[in-house]
Amino acid sequence: MNTPVPPAAPARAPLSDRSYCDWPAIIAGAVIAAAVSLVLYAFGVGLGLSIVSAEPGEGVSARWWTIAAGIWFIWVTVTSFGIGGYLAGRLRRPVPDATADEIESRDGAHGLTVWAAGTVIGAVLAMGGLGGVMGGVTSATGTAADSVSEAMDEQGDYFASLVLRGDTGEAISSDAIAETRIILMRSAAQGEVSAADRERLVQVAAAETGQTPNEVEEGVDQALTAFDDARQQAVEAAEQVRIAGVIAGFVIAATLLISAVAAYLAAQTGGSHRDRQIPLSGRPATASAGRAPSGPTVGA
Repeated sequence: MNTPVPPAAPARAPLSDRSYCDWPAIIAGAVIAAAVSLVLYAFGVGLGLSIVSAEPGEGVSARWWTIAAGIWFIWVTVTSFGIGGYLAGRLRRPVPDATADEIESRDGAHGLTVWAAGTVIGAVLAMGGLGGVMGGVTSATGTAADSVSEAMDEQGDYFASLVLRGDTGEAISSDAIAETRIILMRSAAQGEVSAADRERLVQVAAAETGQTPNEVEEGVDQALTAFDDARQQAVEAAEQVRIAGVIAGFVIAATLLISAVAAYLAAQTGGSHRDRQIPLSGRPATASAGRAPSGPTVGA
Protein backbone atom coordinates (compact mmCIF):
# COMPACT_ATOMS: atom_id res chain seq x y z
CA MET A 1 0.00 0.00 0.00
CA ASN A 2 1.44 3.27 -1.10
CA THR A 3 1.45 6.18 1.36
CA PRO A 4 0.13 9.36 -0.26
CA VAL A 5 2.74 12.05 -0.54
CA PRO A 6 1.52 15.49 0.54
CA PRO A 7 1.87 18.21 -2.10
CA ALA A 8 5.01 20.24 -1.89
CA ALA A 9 4.67 23.71 -0.44
CA PRO A 10 4.97 26.46 -3.01
CA ALA A 11 8.36 28.00 -3.30
CA ARG A 12 8.67 31.14 -1.19
CA ALA A 13 10.79 34.05 -2.22
CA PRO A 14 13.69 34.87 0.06
CA LEU A 15 12.94 37.46 2.71
CA SER A 16 15.44 39.90 1.21
CA ASP A 17 13.60 39.83 -2.15
CA ARG A 18 10.32 41.05 -0.68
CA SER A 19 9.50 44.73 -0.63
CA TYR A 20 7.43 45.65 2.38
CA CYS A 21 7.12 49.21 1.06
CA ASP A 22 4.39 49.47 -1.58
CA TRP A 23 5.54 52.55 -3.48
CA PRO A 24 2.69 52.62 -6.01
CA ALA A 25 0.20 52.87 -3.14
CA ILE A 26 2.30 55.56 -1.46
CA ILE A 27 2.64 57.62 -4.64
CA ALA A 28 -1.07 57.28 -5.32
CA GLY A 29 -1.92 58.46 -1.81
CA ALA A 30 0.48 61.41 -2.00
CA VAL A 31 -0.85 62.53 -5.40
CA ILE A 32 -4.45 62.24 -4.22
CA ALA A 33 -3.63 64.22 -1.06
CA ALA A 34 -1.97 66.96 -3.12
CA ALA A 35 -4.91 67.10 -5.54
CA VAL A 36 -7.49 67.30 -2.76
CA SER A 37 -5.57 70.04 -0.98
CA LEU A 38 -5.15 72.01 -4.21
CA VAL A 39 -8.87 71.91 -4.94
CA LEU A 40 -9.83 72.87 -1.38
CA TYR A 41 -7.23 75.64 -1.21
CA ALA A 42 -8.52 77.08 -4.50
CA PHE A 43 -12.05 76.95 -3.16
CA GLY A 44 -10.88 78.67 0.02
CA VAL A 45 -9.20 81.45 -1.99
CA GLY A 46 -12.42 82.08 -3.89
CA LEU A 47 -14.44 82.05 -0.69
CA GLY A 48 -12.00 84.41 1.02
CA LEU A 49 -12.04 86.90 -1.85
CA SER A 50 -15.83 86.90 -1.78
CA ILE A 51 -16.01 88.07 1.84
CA VAL A 52 -13.40 90.85 1.68
CA SER A 53 -13.62 94.20 -0.06
CA ALA A 54 -11.19 96.91 -1.08
CA GLU A 55 -13.68 99.55 0.07
CA PRO A 56 -13.01 100.87 3.59
CA GLY A 57 -15.48 99.43 6.11
CA GLU A 58 -16.81 96.81 3.71
CA GLY A 59 -16.42 93.05 4.14
CA VAL A 60 -14.81 91.28 7.08
CA SER A 61 -11.82 92.73 8.90
CA ALA A 62 -8.28 91.56 8.24
CA ARG A 63 -8.13 89.98 11.71
CA TRP A 64 -11.18 87.76 11.14
CA TRP A 65 -10.05 86.95 7.61
CA THR A 66 -6.69 85.77 8.99
CA ILE A 67 -8.38 83.61 11.63
CA ALA A 68 -10.71 82.06 9.04
CA ALA A 69 -7.78 81.41 6.68
CA GLY A 70 -5.84 79.68 9.47
CA ILE A 71 -8.77 77.43 10.37
CA TRP A 72 -9.28 76.60 6.70
CA PHE A 73 -5.57 75.76 6.29
CA ILE A 74 -5.63 73.41 9.29
CA TRP A 75 -8.80 71.63 8.14
CA VAL A 76 -7.66 71.23 4.52
CA THR A 77 -4.20 69.96 5.45
CA VAL A 78 -5.43 67.38 7.96
CA THR A 79 -8.27 66.25 5.69
CA SER A 80 -6.15 65.86 2.55
CA PHE A 81 -3.46 63.85 4.32
CA GLY A 82 -6.13 61.73 5.98
CA ILE A 83 -7.65 60.90 2.58
CA GLY A 84 -4.24 60.16 1.06
CA GLY A 85 -3.24 57.96 4.00
CA TYR A 86 -6.51 56.03 3.91
CA LEU A 87 -6.19 55.23 0.20
CA ALA A 88 -2.54 54.24 0.61
CA GLY A 89 -3.49 51.76 3.33
CA ARG A 90 -6.44 50.55 1.27
CA LEU A 91 -4.34 50.05 -1.87
CA ARG A 92 -1.34 48.45 -0.16
CA ARG A 93 -0.73 44.93 -1.40
CA PRO A 94 -0.84 42.37 1.44
CA VAL A 95 2.19 40.25 2.29
CA PRO A 96 1.59 36.81 3.83
CA ASP A 97 2.73 35.55 7.22
CA ALA A 98 2.25 38.72 9.28
CA THR A 99 0.54 39.23 12.60
CA ALA A 100 -2.32 41.67 13.12
CA ASP A 101 -0.03 44.11 14.92
CA GLU A 102 2.49 43.93 12.11
CA ILE A 103 -0.26 44.57 9.55
CA GLU A 104 -1.39 47.69 11.38
CA SER A 105 2.19 48.93 11.76
CA ARG A 106 2.92 48.52 8.06
CA ASP A 107 -0.33 50.19 7.04
CA GLY A 108 0.38 53.11 9.36
CA ALA A 109 3.94 53.39 8.08
CA HIS A 110 2.60 53.71 4.54
CA GLY A 111 0.30 56.51 5.65
CA LEU A 112 3.21 58.25 7.37
CA THR A 113 5.26 57.95 4.17
CA VAL A 114 2.39 59.53 2.24
CA TRP A 115 2.51 62.44 4.69
CA ALA A 116 6.27 62.80 4.25
CA ALA A 117 6.02 62.73 0.45
CA GLY A 118 3.17 65.24 0.48
CA THR A 119 5.11 67.57 2.78
CA VAL A 120 8.11 67.49 0.45
CA ILE A 121 5.83 68.22 -2.52
CA GLY A 122 4.32 71.14 -0.63
CA ALA A 123 7.80 72.50 0.19
CA VAL A 124 8.79 72.32 -3.48
CA LEU A 125 5.62 74.16 -4.50
CA ALA A 126 6.30 76.78 -1.83
CA MET A 127 9.77 77.43 -3.21
CA GLY A 128 8.22 77.71 -6.68
CA GLY A 129 5.93 80.51 -5.57
CA LEU A 130 2.71 78.59 -4.83
CA GLY A 131 3.19 78.57 -1.07
CA GLY A 132 2.48 82.16 -0.08
CA VAL A 133 2.04 81.19 3.54
CA MET A 134 5.54 79.87 3.94
CA GLY A 135 6.93 82.85 2.03
CA GLY A 136 5.12 85.23 4.35
CA VAL A 137 6.46 83.46 7.43
CA THR A 138 10.02 83.63 6.09
CA SER A 139 9.79 87.32 5.21
CA ALA A 140 8.46 88.09 8.69
CA THR A 141 11.72 87.01 10.32
CA GLY A 142 13.42 90.32 9.45
CA THR A 143 14.16 92.77 12.23
CA ALA A 144 11.69 95.51 13.07
CA ALA A 145 14.34 98.16 12.50
CA ASP A 146 14.90 97.09 8.89
CA SER A 147 11.16 97.02 8.22
CA VAL A 148 10.74 100.51 9.71
CA SER A 149 13.62 101.87 7.65
CA GLU A 150 12.12 100.48 4.47
CA ALA A 151 8.69 101.88 5.28
CA MET A 152 10.06 105.33 6.10
CA ASP A 153 12.31 105.36 3.04
CA GLU A 154 9.23 105.30 0.83
CA GLN A 155 8.04 108.54 2.48
CA GLY A 156 11.44 110.18 2.76
CA ASP A 157 10.91 112.81 0.07
CA TYR A 158 7.56 113.83 1.54
CA PHE A 159 8.91 114.42 5.06
CA ALA A 160 12.00 116.13 3.69
CA SER A 161 9.85 118.61 1.79
CA LEU A 162 7.62 118.98 4.87
CA VAL A 163 10.65 120.02 6.97
CA LEU A 164 11.85 122.50 4.35
CA ARG A 165 8.45 123.88 3.46
CA GLY A 166 8.13 127.59 4.14
CA ASP A 167 5.75 130.46 3.51
CA THR A 168 7.57 131.75 0.42
CA GLY A 169 6.09 129.17 -1.94
CA GLU A 170 9.40 128.80 -3.78
CA ALA A 171 10.63 125.46 -5.11
CA ILE A 172 12.90 123.45 -2.84
CA SER A 173 16.37 122.59 -4.13
CA SER A 174 17.24 118.93 -4.66
CA ASP A 175 20.44 119.27 -2.59
CA ALA A 176 18.48 120.43 0.47
CA ILE A 177 15.95 117.61 0.06
CA ALA A 178 18.75 115.03 -0.28
CA GLU A 179 20.54 116.24 2.89
CA THR A 180 17.31 116.40 4.87
CA ARG A 181 16.31 112.94 3.67
CA ILE A 182 19.65 111.47 4.81
CA ILE A 183 19.22 112.97 8.27
CA LEU A 184 15.65 111.70 8.59
CA MET A 185 16.51 108.17 7.43
CA ARG A 186 19.39 107.92 9.88
CA SER A 187 17.10 109.17 12.63
CA ALA A 188 14.50 106.54 11.69
CA ALA A 189 17.14 103.81 12.00
CA GLN A 190 18.33 105.15 15.37
CA GLY A 191 14.81 105.64 16.72
CA GLU A 192 15.00 109.37 17.40
CA VAL A 193 16.20 112.70 16.01
CA SER A 194 19.25 113.89 17.92
CA ALA A 195 19.67 117.49 19.01
CA ALA A 196 22.52 118.00 16.54
CA ASP A 197 20.43 116.67 13.65
CA ARG A 198 17.50 118.87 14.65
CA GLU A 199 19.76 121.93 14.73
CA ARG A 200 21.10 121.08 11.29
CA LEU A 201 17.58 120.69 9.90
CA VAL A 202 16.68 124.12 11.26
CA GLN A 203 19.74 125.62 9.56
CA VAL A 204 18.96 123.96 6.23
CA ALA A 205 15.32 125.05 6.39
CA ALA A 206 16.32 128.63 7.22
CA ALA A 207 18.81 128.77 4.37
CA GLU A 208 16.31 127.26 1.94
CA THR A 209 13.41 129.57 2.82
CA GLY A 210 15.47 132.73 3.49
CA GLN A 211 14.03 133.06 6.98
CA THR A 212 15.74 133.16 10.35
CA PRO A 213 16.22 129.95 12.39
CA ASN A 214 13.73 131.18 14.98
CA GLU A 215 11.07 131.65 12.27
CA VAL A 216 11.41 128.13 10.83
CA GLU A 217 11.98 126.32 14.13
CA GLU A 218 8.27 125.81 14.87
CA GLY A 219 7.58 124.44 11.39
CA VAL A 220 10.54 122.05 11.64
CA ASP A 221 9.35 120.78 15.03
CA GLN A 222 5.85 120.13 13.62
CA ALA A 223 7.34 118.23 10.69
CA LEU A 224 9.55 116.18 13.02
CA THR A 225 6.52 115.35 15.19
CA ALA A 226 4.64 114.08 12.14
CA PHE A 227 7.74 112.11 11.12
CA ASP A 228 8.01 110.52 14.59
CA ASP A 229 4.29 109.57 14.53
CA ALA A 230 4.74 107.89 11.16
CA ARG A 231 7.81 106.06 12.46
CA GLN A 232 5.86 104.79 15.49
CA GLN A 233 3.10 103.50 13.22
CA ALA A 234 5.70 101.70 11.08
CA VAL A 235 7.22 100.15 14.22
CA GLU A 236 3.82 98.90 15.36
CA ALA A 237 3.07 97.48 11.90
CA ALA A 238 6.44 95.70 11.79
CA GLU A 239 5.84 94.25 15.25
CA GLN A 240 2.45 92.94 14.19
CA VAL A 241 4.03 91.29 11.15
CA ARG A 242 6.68 89.68 13.36
CA ILE A 243 4.09 88.34 15.80
CA ALA A 244 1.94 87.05 12.94
CA GLY A 245 4.97 85.29 11.46
CA VAL A 246 5.79 83.57 14.76
CA ILE A 247 2.18 82.44 15.22
CA ALA A 248 1.95 81.23 11.62
CA GLY A 249 5.15 79.23 12.01
CA PHE A 250 3.87 77.42 15.11
CA VAL A 251 0.46 76.82 13.48
CA ILE A 252 2.04 75.31 10.36
CA ALA A 253 4.35 73.06 12.40
CA ALA A 254 1.51 71.89 14.67
CA THR A 255 -0.77 71.32 11.68
CA LEU A 256 1.82 69.16 9.93
CA LEU A 257 2.34 67.07 13.07
CA ILE A 258 -1.41 66.55 13.46
CA SER A 259 -1.59 65.66 9.76
CA ALA A 260 1.08 63.00 10.27
CA VAL A 261 -1.00 61.39 13.01
CA ALA A 262 -4.12 61.63 10.82
CA ALA A 263 -2.37 59.98 7.88
CA TYR A 264 -1.02 57.18 10.11
CA LEU A 265 -4.42 56.37 11.66
CA ALA A 266 -6.26 56.76 8.35
CA ALA A 267 -3.89 54.30 6.68
CA GLN A 268 -4.55 51.78 9.44
CA THR A 269 -8.29 52.25 8.90
CA GLY A 270 -7.85 51.78 5.16
CA GLY A 271 -5.87 48.59 5.71
CA SER A 272 -8.55 47.28 8.08
CA HIS A 273 -11.25 47.96 5.48
CA ARG A 274 -9.09 46.24 2.87
CA ASP A 275 -8.71 43.09 4.92
CA ARG A 276 -12.40 43.06 5.88
CA GLN A 277 -13.34 43.79 2.25
CA ILE A 278 -15.48 46.77 3.16
CA PRO A 279 -16.26 48.79 0.01
CA LEU A 280 -15.77 52.54 -0.09
CA SER A 281 -19.52 53.01 -0.34
CA GLY A 282 -19.93 51.43 3.10
CA ARG A 283 -22.47 48.88 1.84
CA PRO A 284 -21.86 45.16 2.42
CA ALA A 285 -19.90 43.48 -0.34
CA THR A 286 -21.90 41.13 -2.57
CA ALA A 287 -20.61 38.45 -4.88
CA SER A 288 -20.88 39.27 -8.59
CA ALA A 289 -23.05 37.06 -10.79
CA GLY A 290 -21.16 34.05 -12.08
CA ARG A 291 -18.29 34.64 -9.66
CA ALA A 292 -17.76 32.75 -6.45
CA PRO A 293 -17.12 34.87 -3.41
CA SER A 294 -13.48 35.01 -2.50
CA GLY A 295 -12.27 33.28 0.59
CA PRO A 296 -10.46 34.84 3.50
CA THR A 297 -7.17 36.45 2.62
CA VAL A 298 -4.03 36.75 4.62
CA GLY A 299 -2.59 40.24 4.48
CA ALA A 300 0.16 42.35 5.91
